[in-house]
Amino acid sequence: MTDSDPAVGLSLSPRRYRWADRLTKLTGVGLIAAGLDAGGGTPTGIALAVVGVALGLATVLIDKHD
Repeated sequence: MTDSDPAVGLSLSPRRYRWADRLTKLTGVGLIAAGLDAGGGTPTGIALAVVGVALGLATVLIDKHD
């Protein structure tokens, strides 16, 4: 990322990044499962799955300190 990137201010230590990554991915999987349980083809099910995928990928935008 460059210095002009607005997401540069968000960074975590490697340990905190691992925990944040695990938490967002597990929560995302839970939301996807809830969407399937609500009916995968229903608007509610699709919305839960989309939010779950977005949450699972959220840590991609976080830098970790090496």
